[in-house]
Amino acid sequence: VLFTEEDVKFYLAELALALDHLHQLGIVYRDLKPENILLDEIGHIKLTDFGLSKESVDQEKKAYSFCGTVEYMAPEVVNRRGHSQSADWWSYGVLMFEMLTGTLPFQGKDRNETMNMILKAKLGMPQFLSAEAQSLLRMLFKRNPANRLGSEGVDEIKRHLFFANIDWNKLYKREVQPPFKPASGKPDDAFCFDPEFTAKTPKDSPGLPASANAHQLFKGFSFVATSIAEEYKITPITSANVLPIVQVNGNAAQFGEVYELKEDIGVGSYSVCKRCIHTTTNMEFAVKIIDKIKRDPSEEIEILMRYGQHPNIITLKDVYDDGRYVYLVTDLMKGGELLDRILKQKCFSEREACDVLFIITKTVDYLHCQGVSCSYILPFKSGTYIFIKLYIENDT
Repeated sequence: VLFTEEDVKFYLAELALALDHLHQLGIVYRDLKPENILLDEIGHIKLTDFGLSKESVDQEKKAYSFCGTVEYMAPEVVNRRGHSQSADWWSYGVLMFEMLTGTLPFQGKDRNETMNMILKAKLGMPQFLSAEAQSLLRMLFKRNPANRLGSEGVDEIKRHLFFANIDWNKLYKREVQPPFKPASGKPDDAFCFDPEFTAKTPKDSPGLPASANAHQLFKGFSFVATSIAEEYKITPITSANVLPIVQVNGNAAQFGEVYELKEDIGVGSYSVCKRCIHTTTNMEFAVKIIDKIKRDPSEEIEILMRYGQHPNIITLKDVYDDGRYVYLVTDLMKGGELLDRILKQKCFSEREACDVLFIITKTVDYLHCQGVSCSYILPFKSGTYIFIKLYIENDT
């Protein structure tokens, strides 16, 4: 389907405003293509799918990931020499070319040939395009991103003769009538969706854990989903068995004002574990003191806060941050480490080994079901319960 130049002009102008907004926020979009541009009920465009977008990018701080749809990639993305927002303006040119001609400007028989064409091939410019359209395309398809139109900001795009009759203020206020208004009925109509999907029997999506920003809000709530509680025998949290969680940011008190440090329990390459006493309740706990210069503890804290209600995963009680060190206060496992038991006992009976491995397998399976993988499992940091307290990373 070929668009008229006037239609293309409208959609490209709205798209330029959208990209400019992202660029001003330091975001490079990186996946501009027709599939990611939707129309609202009036006919104005909406960008979607920011899965490949990158924040904190500018001309000085570039991104180096090889990502996007090959036919729309800028040369600097293909050759991995570093790209910034200028890469979006190349993709913008590809989209313009496709809308005006119905074909892609650089497309080979396979990915490698397409990438070589993007890097080296001469642009074949259809002569039926207006002089203004050809001029804009040539200025967008500059292989040196510094010379590409838009590299100095969206005003370069706005001033081009192709957009001479666009009222940018009215366009920004959505006062310009779109060239096409989609047929729409009720808000829940799904006729625009492929029957391949609408014909399927709907199924409930599995429940997911709270987002990274929500875990503090729900820590300490007494309700646990019935299915999870029954399967993993989770005991609901009550005020009797959980101390108030102190947020990492904005702690009113320092760790030393609430807990008294005792002897070492274990020493690692970036942290040390000690026994500690809560000065008000006189209860014993363990504290893992992490040097933030050596390791970022934020992911470990997030995972423990999300999944610490499982009976075989250590429970995080308090978190403190004094700037240099982070203090993770947990249950004190008085049974010691599994490794000590292995060394003392020399060997386990098959029944004993089976019991231990069964608990570990069930716990690891629980974490996998939550989208969490354990990088490796070691026979230490275990106690009265076998619990997973390892180098854990979120890996969906």
